[in-house]
This record gives sequence, structure tokens and C-alpha cells, in this order.
Amino acid sequence: MSKLIATWFGIGYVKGGGTIAAAVTCVLIWLLWPTQAGQSNWIFLLITIIITLIGIYVGDKVEPFWGKDSYRVVIDEVAGMLVTMAFVPHDVYLLFAGFILFRFFDMVKPLFIRRLEALPGGTGVMMDDILAGIYSNLILQLFIAIQSYYSYQLF
Repeated sequence: MSKLIATWFGIGYVKGGGTIAAAVTCVLIWLLWPTQAGQSNWIFLLITIIITLIGIYVGDKVEPFWGKDSYRVVIDEVAGMLVTMAFVPHDVYLLFAGFILFRFFDMVKPLFIRRLEALPGGTGVMMDDILAGIYSNLILQLFIAIQSYYSYQLF
């Protein structure tokens, strides 16, 4: 069961699994938006925390079989993408921008992201993607604030 969850139901076995898992998460976020869970930022945040904690747990469980931070483990991309979109308005363009930003930070790993991989077990697996999601979210929030400021100034 841990392998199934860690691979996000098998996506981790596919080439490019991290990108695919993040894209599937975008679709799930889009489908979640009209629901009560999607309408409440706090429920969305709770879902994100739960998936992160599950990811740490299954990351610990699969590490003895697959090694440290295996490419097969993609639940970290799911959590990172959820962090990216936390408290972001429901807009498909922002969702797409969040996906691009998250994949950039996740692949390039600038600004201390790579250091978090060194944390032990599932914590290291998850935290680098959580930080990539935080950076992506901050950029989206900055863009939203700038856009809001200039929209307000125009009218």
C-alpha cells in the first residue's frame, strides 16, 4: 500500500512521473474548486497537510526498498503543487502558472531547496517539494498583489 500511495497510484512508474503527478494534481485541484473543500482555503490547507504527512510516512516506508528520494516517489510533487495553489484565487491561468513555477523550482532546486533533500527519510523527500511550492506560491501571491494594485489604480 505504501508503494501505491508513494507513486500516486502508479504514476511514479511512468517516465516523467513527477511532471505527470503535478499535472494530474492540477486537474484534481481544478475539479476540487467547485466543491466545499475547494471553496474553503482552510480545508484545502488541511488536505495539503494530510497529504504531506502521508508522504513523509510512505517515504520512510519505501526508502529501504527504493533508496533515498527515489524517482518513483511522486506524492511529494502532489503536496508541492497543493502548496503552490494554497490561498490562490481559482483561475485556470494562475493554475497553469503555478504548475510552471513549481516544476521550475522542483527541477532546478535553487535557494536552499536542494539542502532539504538531505533531511532523513520521508521528511527529505517531501520538504524540498514543499519549499518549491512555497516559493511558487509566493511568486503567484506577488503577481496577484501587483495585478490587484494596478487594476485598482486604473479604475
